[in-house]
Amino acid sequence: MAGVSTPKLAAAVSDAGGLGSIGVGATDAAGAHAMIAEVRERTGRPFNVNIFVHAPPTANQTREAEWIDWLRPLFLECGSEPPASLREIYKSFLDDTDMLAMLLETAPPVVSFHFGLPPEEVLSALRARNILLLATVTSLDEARAAEAAGIDVLVAQGIEAGGHRGVFDTAHHDDALGTMALTRLLVLKSGLPVVAAGGIMDGAGIAAALDLGAVAAQLGTAFIACPESAADNAYRAALKGQGAYHTTMTPLISGRPARSLANRFTALAPQVGNRRPPDYPIAYDAGKALHAAARAAGEHGFGAQWAGQGAPLARELPAGELVQTLYAELQRCMERQ
Repeated sequence: MAGVSTPKLAAAVSDAGGLGSIGVGATDAAGAHAMIAEVRERTGRPFNVNIFVHAPPTANQTREAEWIDWLRPLFLECGSEPPASLREIYKSFLDDTDMLAMLLETAPPVVSFHFGLPPEEVLSALRARNILLLATVTSLDEARAAEAAGIDVLVAQGIEAGGHRGVFDTAHHDDALGTMALTRLLVLKSGLPVVAAGGIMDGAGIAAALDLGAVAAQLGTAFIACPESAADNAYRAALKGQGAYHTTMTPLISGRPARSLANRFTALAPQVGNRRPPDYPIAYDAGKALHAAARAAGEHGFGAQWAGQGAPLARELPAGELVQTLYAELQRCMERQ
């Protein structure tokens, strides 16, 4: 997950036999280039670069001002003023020619897309650099669009998954398919290899995904507690607290639905009424500002503490040791079959 994955974490996972991943949706081309370079300094094995391909936001000053006013009492509680206006803090890959140029230059072994698909000419350019292309999908329709676009591998993101929901269009109805149902559906109905993602925390979960026909499993929440992740002490403490048993999907923090540990930010849901947060990532500017103000006042309940429904099963192990443990657990499951 962007913001938690680090080059050190990705390299450790790859060195241990997995496919480590760095999320670059929260940085620019220069920052992503530095992350890729660091991964390559740390490992000679393949790794993945995850890209956000969200629809560029539509600014709406009235809506954004109303959102700031709604959050104002919380800023004041923390002894701070809210921002006067909100910004588009992250570029979509759809608008980021610098990010594309950087990927074509560095040619990471694997690139995965979240929130949607780049245009055909972009995918063709990446394929010409021998980059394996993955796309997160949450439905059969999205899977068919990815297959038609020439994506190599589907990542079947179940509703259990932590972090941002990968739906292509948040205005469309989300069937909220679970990992098991979605994985099996895509294995039988699509023509591409499927990676299962969402709620998988141990070798037994990986074995179940493989039994459903997936070629691999993707784990995110399982690695938050690793010392190589960028999660701060408050995030790690929350992962071990009661909030881990009550993860919830919320658009309030960033402007797009994302699964988080239950905290003070997610608890605002009953109070939001008919208000709609600004478009992603404009709303995230407000969320990050509130988190910074709260943290300065000693309150850590407004962070983007993304986590999936398997959060209570997280283990505090070095990433390489965790990968080895997962493999040993998987082997034991396979031996019992």
